[in-house]
Amino acid sequence: MIESSAAPPLAGPAQENGTLPEIAPFNEGVVGQWDSFVQAHPKGTFFHQAGWKRVMEKTYGYRAYYFYTHRAGQITGIAPAFLISNWITGRCLISIPFAVYGGICAVDAESERKLLGHLEQLARDLRVEYLELRNRNGGLMPGYHANPRYATFTVPVVAETKAMYDGFPKDIRYMIRKGEKAGLKARGGFDQLDSFYRLMTINLRRLGTPTFPRALFENLIREYPGQVDLTLVYAENQPVAGGMSFFFRDWMQPYYIGSMEEAKTLAANNFLWWELIKIASERGLRTFDFGRSKKESGNYAFKAKWNPRIEPLDYQVRLVGRNDVPNFNPTNSKFELAMNLWKKVPLGLTRAIGPRLVRWFP
Repeated sequence: MIESSAAPPLAGPAQENGTLPEIAPFNEGVVGQWDSFVQAHPKGTFFHQAGWKRVMEKTYGYRAYYFYTHRAGQITGIAPAFLISNWITGRCLISIPFAVYGGICAVDAESERKLLGHLEQLARDLRVEYLELRNRNGGLMPGYHANPRYATFTVPVVAETKAMYDGFPKDIRYMIRKGEKAGLKARGGFDQLDSFYRLMTINLRRLGTPTFPRALFENLIREYPGQVDLTLVYAENQPVAGGMSFFFRDWMQPYYIGSMEEAKTLAANNFLWWELIKIASERGLRTFDFGRSKKESGNYAFKAKWNPRIEPLDYQVRLVGRNDVPNFNPTNSKFELAMNLWKKVPLGLTRAIGPRLVRWFP
């Protein structure tokens, strides 16, 4: 297996001088430089930050393989990945699990090639079945198979929220007003975590998906100070919908959404999204990211109604120890039956066993 010696200290400006970048393994001494690189790189995302590594390790026990290239004491590229092994996914290397965006970030082609080659060699050394890169964009790389099932949705954010509201389609404005007329109110704060977790478990069972462990949300709050928001919508004193959102640079993304069944009648979901968009505006952000959805799904149709920019995601897989591209789509008949059965499991039982199962679906 490829391993490197302890990483050198990172300091000073880059001085290429024609030298080739060198690879080093991530260590706690470079966390600050790593995150600064992610913040500055155009392809850097919330999930590329070192906090995601700690959250995945603490919550699911995945083994991380994080590497970077450096030249003249400065990081020139990063490659985060995790080894996943279970009877559902098989043995695989993913960049990055439970994240909508992943893959390599590099400032030059040499660094990118070196990191990609390193990941591919690591995949062979670890004897995985496949290497998955959840690239947001950049196109399909030679030797990789596309996973075209997902798209992401964004809308620009401006300071004048009325202008944003007026720009939404008529039916979206109607649903927001319906929520307002129903007397819905929004409130932020991590003291609502218990209520939010209950909404999440209800929502995920309704979708036929195992629930996340509560520790996931606790770890996110702890590892990303100032970059996480928790907002719930109330009908009188009853929480009916809520979302945990992430902030990164001038970007906001509601990432975990939960709601009661009656939220649909109250238009609470539309009301929630509008309240979150207003938070982004108040913070002076420029992009509101609705997140990814599978094409032809109900969530895809819901997000498309907001008149967003829709971009296909360049997820891709390189086969290593298997000959066919894995298909973990819920429309796969193997998973459709399990999902339908899960919807009938008592809520308390889903909360007890769901966190043990969800780690199989990264």
